[in-house]
Amino acid sequence: MKIAYLAAGAAGMYCGSCLHDNTLAAALLELGEDVVLAPIYTPIRTDEPDVSQPHVFYGGINAYLQQHFRIFRHTPRWLDRWFDHPALFRFIEGRGASVDPAKLGGMTVSMLQGEEGNQRKELERLVDWLLKEIRPEVVHLSNTMMLGLARMIAQRCGPPVVCSLAGEDVFLEKLLPPYYEQARELLRERASDVDAFVALNRYFADFMADYLAVDSGRMHVIPHGLRLEGHGRRAEETPARVGFVARICEDKGLHQLVEACESLAQRPELPKVELHAAGYLGTGDRKYLQSVIARVAQGPLAGRFTYHGELNRAEKIRFLQSLTVFSTPTVYRESKGLPALEALANAVPVVVPAHGAFPELLKDTGGGLLCEPHNAADLAEKIAELLLDPVRARQLGDKGQQAIQDRYHAAEMALRTKTLYGQLRRG
Repeated sequence: MKIAYLAAGAAGMYCGSCLHDNTLAAALLELGEDVVLAPIYTPIRTDEPDVSQPHVFYGGINAYLQQHFRIFRHTPRWLDRWFDHPALFRFIEGRGASVDPAKLGGMTVSMLQGEEGNQRKELERLVDWLLKEIRPEVVHLSNTMMLGLARMIAQRCGPPVVCSLAGEDVFLEKLLPPYYEQARELLRERASDVDAFVALNRYFADFMADYLAVDSGRMHVIPHGLRLEGHGRRAEETPARVGFVARICEDKGLHQLVEACESLAQRPELPKVELHAAGYLGTGDRKYLQSVIARVAQGPLAGRFTYHGELNRAEKIRFLQSLTVFSTPTVYRESKGLPALEALANAVPVVVPAHGAFPELLKDTGGGLLCEPHNAADLAEKIAELLLDPVRARQLGDKGQQAIQDRYHAAEMALRTKTLYGQLRRG
């Protein structure tokens, strides 16, 4: 089956969607499918072998110029190609490309307008490439911010279009008026151009069915699958190491975990608690990390907090295997929970808030405990339960790891996705 998978790059950072898209495309290739993984906006970044093609469509620099300067909506392709050069992307990313919703409202609306937006030239080039050169039997969009692409594909008698649901609401809910209202209206309108939507869990499928005003019958749940090579068991004899892996920003809740661990550090019945964090740090979130570090230095956790920076895949696995308990106490309702899956793949029990995808994930895997959202005291209590009962902690980690090996692996994800594609083709 010929599959065109359009994956949105994330301006040089590791993001759950890029990791998911690349893992899925690679697993489909291993099943013998003919997959072209094409980056949109910027090149993707993944900690596994990158199977995407080098050329970027809807290049972020061109999209920005076409949004703000009318002349760039009519420039020749040779000039546009220069703005899509990988070296230029790396330069812009190194200077901290903005992903602030407060600054991107107008462009978000224009992209959702598709053939009626300021980036029509980019859309026509992409659709021409898809239908004249690639000729796919299915087109897969990596998130709903790309819904503006689907209508022109249908108008030109293209193949069925599938769209992943990837936590876009977190970005959209931060758009400022009037762009927020315009974007929500466009999302509901353009959702009708898509044949099927795919979420990683039932929670987010149901949430987005309402958010997009889409019939639940068009919503499909295919859990994320990890590439299991390299994952194994955590160290049997470890200190009381609480770990966090995610993008370093307020939304991911590192400050709540710091507050919880400060409480744990003052409990004499517990072993000496350490907090270890790792993950991508963008330019706009450096002040946030500085505030976290400053707080730690003045409190009971002083000398027990380490930020390990951004980790590659092998480093991340070693980091996870060094932990006693893992937690990402997200402020928002998590739609994916990939770091928690990676912790479970290494038999590390997790403590996560009882909102978003987490209750469903722990009910299915049995790999940890839920805490009350936005409640650092309850988070501390749940972590303490596992630190005080290592036998139970090990049992939860083992149970979670078995679930990952049984149901949350890349081959299963690819097989279920291939089945969905086949159903759409026959339909």
